[in-house]
Amino acid sequence: MPPKTKEKRRKAGAQQKKRNSDADMEAESRLRLVVLEKELLRDHLALRREETRRAKTSEDQVKQRLHRLEAELEGARSEGKAIYEEMKRKCEILQEDMETRNKQLEEEVKGLREQLETCQQEAEAAREEAEQAIGERDWTLAQLRAQAANMEAEYEEMLHNNLDQLMAKLRALKPQYNGPALRLRARHKEQLHQFGLNPLDL
Repeated sequence: MPPKTKEKRRKAGAQQKKRNSDADMEAESRLRLVVLEKELLRDHLALRREETRRAKTSEDQVKQRLHRLEAELEGARSEGKAIYEEMKRKCEILQEDMETRNKQLEEEVKGLREQLETCQQEAEAAREEAEQAIGERDWTLAQLRAQAANMEAEYEEMLHNNLDQLMAKLRALKPQYNGPALRLRARHKEQLHQFGLNPLDL
């Protein structure tokens, strides 16, 4: 057999083995995938059964709680009705008390308004009296200020007249004292010279 034919057969055999190996690997992968999907489906079914069991348990608990709530609601309704009747009775009593109190307050308000009117009248009269008194006081102060100004002017005039008269008397008496005063001064000056003193240094 020629060498080329043998080589071709070997290559063909190797390729056939490789194809068979690839097919086996693909089949194994598919088998693993099927097994994995089966496990996942089994786990999913178990999870759904557990959820269904829990939901049934929760449903039973909810029903029991609902029954309890219905019983409590019925009791609350009865109690609420009794409370409503009691509150209604108390409201009626309170309303009567409020009406009585309102009447009392109306009477008090009426009395206070009358007192307020009286106080306003008295305050108006007092204000008028105060204004009159203030006016009289201002007039009296004006009169006193005018009198004080007149007296001050009179006293000032009298003072000036007295001073003028005093100055006139002093001027009239001055010549009488000038001669003796000059002689006394000259004598003192001479005595100072006798003691060796200068009058200008003193």
